[in-house]
Amino acid sequence: MGLHKILRIIAMILAVVGVIFALMVATGSDAMIDNILYIAYIILAIVIVLVLIYVIKGLFAGNLKKTLLSLGIFLGIALVSYFISSGTDLDLQPFIERGQDITEATSKKVGAGLNMFYALGVLAIASVVLSGVKNFTNR
Repeated sequence: MGLHKILRIIAMILAVVGVIFALMVATGSDAMIDNILYIAYIILAIVIVLVLIYVIKGLFAGNLKKTLLSLGIFLGIALVSYFISSGTDLDLQPFIERGQDITEATSKKVGAGLNMFYALGVLAIASVVLSGVKNFTNR
């Protein structure tokens, strides 16, 4: 029995358990919700570990140089996004008056995330268009 079949069976079991817990949350108390959240954290940790296993397995099975180059480009975009984000784009006073703990560092991280999202979005659209043009010209 292959690893894929075992993981598929585990996924089915977790799906059934999830449905049962969802019904328990709908009819349960706050203590039940807390317990289910702990179970959700455990399941999330299991999923993250399995994803990391498959990623590392795929890394060594495929072209490591291309993967590291892609990772380097991603980290480069993240650094550039962070450095071009100012952190002063937002008036923080209304948030501070409402008791929210928002600082310029938080604003800078949010701005960096937005800049990175925009850059990666543009790259994704450009790669789709370039792939379409390349396929069209090869016919």
